[in-house]
Amino acid sequence: MSDMLKATLRYATTAPDSEQIEKIKSVLYKKLGTTDIELEIISDPSIGGGFVVSCGNYEYDWSDAGRARQLRAELNNLRRKNGDNETGKIITMLSSKVENFDLSIEDREVGTVEWVGDGIANVNGIDHAFYGEIIEFEDGTKGMAQDIREDHIGCILFGNDTGIRQGTRAVRTYKEAGIPVGEAFIGRVIDALGAPIDGLGEINESGYRPVEEPAPGIIERQSVNEPMETGILSIDTMFPIGRGQRELIIGDRQTGKTSIAIDTIINQKGKDVICIYVAIGQKASTVAKIIQTLKKTGAMDYSIVVSSTASDMAPLQYIAPYSGTAMAEYFQQQGKSVLIVYDDLSKHAVAYRALSLLLERSPGREAYPGDVFYLHSRLLERSSKLSSELGGGSITALPIIETQAGDVSSYIPTNVISITDGQIFLESDLFFEGMRPAVNVGLSVSRVGSAAQTKAMKKAAGSIRVDLAQYREMAVFTQFSSDLDETTKKQLAHGNVLMELLKQPLEHPIPMHEQVIILVAVGSGRLDMIPVSQIKDYKSRLITYFNTEQADICDELVKGKDLSEQLKHKIIDAVDKFNELENKKLKEEVELLQQERR
Repeated sequence: MSDMLKATLRYATTAPDSEQIEKIKSVLYKKLGTTDIELEIISDPSIGGGFVVSCGNYEYDWSDAGRARQLRAELNNLRRKNGDNETGKIITMLSSKVENFDLSIEDREVGTVEWVGDGIANVNGIDHAFYGEIIEFEDGTKGMAQDIREDHIGCILFGNDTGIRQGTRAVRTYKEAGIPVGEAFIGRVIDALGAPIDGLGEINESGYRPVEEPAPGIIERQSVNEPMETGILSIDTMFPIGRGQRELIIGDRQTGKTSIAIDTIINQKGKDVICIYVAIGQKASTVAKIIQTLKKTGAMDYSIVVSSTASDMAPLQYIAPYSGTAMAEYFQQQGKSVLIVYDDLSKHAVAYRALSLLLERSPGREAYPGDVFYLHSRLLERSSKLSSELGGGSITALPIIETQAGDVSSYIPTNVISITDGQIFLESDLFFEGMRPAVNVGLSVSRVGSAAQTKAMKKAAGSIRVDLAQYREMAVFTQFSSDLDETTKKQLAHGNVLMELLKQPLEHPIPMHEQVIILVAVGSGRLDMIPVSQIKDYKSRLITYFNTEQADICDELVKGKDLSEQLKHKIIDAVDKFNELENKKLKEEVELLQQERR
């Protein structure tokens, strides 16, 4: 008798008759596999009508309150899917849904909150929840099962925890945590759960994708062979990024990491690439400034901003990059190219550490949980170029990591360096010397390399990296020497010009054909005699000359994307012609100045 299961039947106004009780018992027998059940019948006016049966962790809801809740959820789903545009059509669909509504009597596993605080709730009584499942609380707040233990589950909350307290009921939804996706999200700013936060109204979603998804397997991928042009000369020439690659941007704070990512987004205009910028733990004012920049340059027309600012709770900061990736995967499955920026994963790791310590997980080395490598690897492995059979879509990831005093050997940087296909290291010393972007040529690398370059860029870039390395080495040795031979002087002059050419202002990405022209010009030594202080203006005038007077060369580079010897000679001849015009103009100005003095 001690093993008898106890069940409770709560009714609103009228107690169920014997026939109804027998039916209820048969449902319980079928579910629990035993006939040894004691049914306690009590009155509960709060359920409005009908009755609710509870047995152990399971609950069967035939009440009016349950019916209203289910109907409300159905109508909300219908409204979100179809939007509010065609009012007449929506009313007809809502009427149909109400008339044909069938109350689901599936059992629900129910638990109670044991402890709540700091965006975490420990729930007792739910024994079968899976990792990543959505748990719904009495006040409508949703959470995600993040820590599953023998005696309780730990949920991270996606909302305010003020309405949740000890004893609050929590119900399994049997749904995986996900985010609404669709074309309508392009041009919008959303939070980590996909809700719009830009004040431009609701977004009509096209579907729903889980935030956690297994990465594509080897067979489903193809090698990276198409360039993702950043428009930044120093990166496109020496550390080219391909569509489907993961290139880490790493450096101390305030060295221009975000600027590189934003310039890359701006450079995708007209290239049929959808850009997603994920802000993790950033100041709201910083995110607002980035959105303004994207709007000003027209980049917002093909971009989505997923924002989880520093004022958001740790669970939202934790889920944001996964939400952004789910959004990217929606477009990738359609065969499109996507660029996603995670700004930054250092703050993401901090948010995850906060969650893990609140969930009472043991900290690993440097006070981070030991599975923080898995945290970022399962995120970044989802970025890939799919095979032609799957549409050939790609996700290119630019994760950002902040270092402390340039230490790339610490825990999080080494983790992400080992996951990604190369890194762009930005050095504080170079930044303060005026070298912007402050790319360190020695520590930066792209493991995809020239496979992600057009033929023209590959041929034009040539030995630029070797030339820079030699210049740096020579500059150190010769800084205290006054007596230099002609060869050394030429090499230093060439290096100085090269360094100056690689400086680039913010929000001014350079198209591929212009980069090739600059590289051919400097590679042929045609710029070595120009004073470093005049290089910036010279470069601007040279590009204007090519775009106006030598448009056929530009067209050939844009269409052919190759640099034949013949075309290379045409570019050099055009540069010589431009230099002649410049010298002629300079002579005329000198003569005019002399005449004025006379």
